[in-house]
Amino acid sequence: MNVGKLDRLIRVIIGILLITLAAANVIGVWGYIGIIPLATGLLRWCPLYTLLGIQTCPLHETIKR
Repeated sequence: MNVGKLDRLIRVIIGILLITLAAANVIGVWGYIGIIPLATGLLRWCPLYTLLGIQTCPLHETIKR
């Protein structure tokens, strides 16, 4: 887990919003890219964060020590 609570909430909201707007044909097909932030928010893991060494989950830091 490398995605914290606030980060997770923002990802899920943005993901759902983009998918909803795409399904309503408001922003077009590219809106289905919202699947990515939705999935990373639900899984609490972002592969890009892993590559860049970013950590927004404070719980993971305590477990590591």
